[in-house]
Amino acid sequence: MNGSPDPYRLVPGAPDSPVILHVPHSSRVVPAGVREGIVLDDAALERELDHITDSHTARIAAEAAALAANGPGRKEPWRFVNGLSRLVVDPERFPDEREEMRAVGMGAVYTRTTHGKPLRPDGHPEEPLIDRYFHPYAAAMTGAVARRLAATGRAVIIDVHSYPGERLPYELHGDGPRPPVCLGHDSFHTAPDLLAHAEKAFAGFGGTGVNSPFSGTYVPLKYYGTDRRVGALMIEIRRDVYMTEPGGPAGPGLHRVAAALAELVDAVTGAPPT
Repeated sequence: MNGSPDPYRLVPGAPDSPVILHVPHSSRVVPAGVREGIVLDDAALERELDHITDSHTARIAAEAAALAANGPGRKEPWRFVNGLSRLVVDPERFPDEREEMRAVGMGAVYTRTTHGKPLRPDGHPEEPLIDRYFHPYAAAMTGAVARRLAATGRAVIIDVHSYPGERLPYELHGDGPRPPVCLGHDSFHTAPDLLAHAEKAFAGFGGTGVNSPFSGTYVPLKYYGTDRRVGALMIEIRRDVYMTEPGGPAGPGLHRVAAALAELVDAVTGAPPT
């Protein structure tokens, strides 16, 4: 839980691949200096990490990338992986996040747990965490997208997430369907063919849904709503599909998820069917 890893890492893929697999919530690492501002004891913090972490999604992305690199005409995607827990900062919550998320303590800097308990004390300053962790991450991700645009003329961000089988109290819109695979899309950045490719790739999991229980997808602010060369789609895998909840080990379903994700990468890059 403690340590000083890289706060994020960009893992190179094929020079002519437009795809970035973005993995923002897989880590459980909370640096010691950040831990000091969290009011949970160690046991409670571990339980919260079990619930809030998209466990094993970095492994899913890595396996998918390796599969997508294997074979003639296939192109390994790039990977942008958060090395820190979302309890440090959530890189997909912008500092001016809409009020409904801040109201439940789930803005860029979380102040409440998944069950509504205090995570940080009232009045805990957000700016030092935003300056140290959020802004550098956002700048690095923006740069990664810019380089894919320069190299290939387009960029496709595939956001790799997971979500619990049962609704957690912090979920404001969790009363809808909870399919094995939820596809989050954006009306500007998610082209119909990108969504169709994902529906086909994940068809074997017993059903996909769109924007339920989580909606939208991540695009750096520089490009959001202005540059259609940047495509984006969020993949939310229900955790019981590939792991033991909460926070337990991965099962054989992980390999099936990785293979489906690799199929989606192939479709996006135009690689021949395997």
